[in-house]
Amino acid sequence: MGKGKNKKKAREVNLLDLIPLRTAEFEVDDDTNLVTILTPRVKNRLLKKLLEPRLKNPMLKIKLDEIGSAVWLQIDGKRNVKEIGMLLRERFKEKIEPCFDRLGLFFQQLEHQRFISYLNLEACRKVMESSQGAADRDSPSPSS
Repeated sequence: MGKGKNKKKAREVNLLDLIPLRTAEFEVDDDTNLVTILTPRVKNRLLKKLLEPRLKNPMLKIKLDEIGSAVWLQIDGKRNVKEIGMLLRERFKEKIEPCFDRLGLFFQQLEHQRFISYLNLEACRKVMESSQGAADRDSPSPSS
């Protein structure tokens, strides 16, 4: 028996179709228009109760650069990643290239840190699964 034959196929989706939604608090500097994401230093409830009174600032501040701030401000729960990328290409021209590679990494980091979520993730997964199923049905079987 070959290893991995019973493995579930990875439920991949096209990042460009996903609609990001901010889940973290943030501030925007009025002068520079740069974004600072605010996240709790301690997330565990018990540790938070013990440590937070001793902390100078209970929030960790993550400062974004010009492009990161522009991306963050475009995340509105309506635009998908592709639309955000097109707006950024218009604004930053060659400075942002390779645009979609950069966006992919940035959104991956934002999601990993739980600063964003995707509104239509499950819907995109279902579309991918149904199109995958259709492709499997349309392809000739190996015994033919």
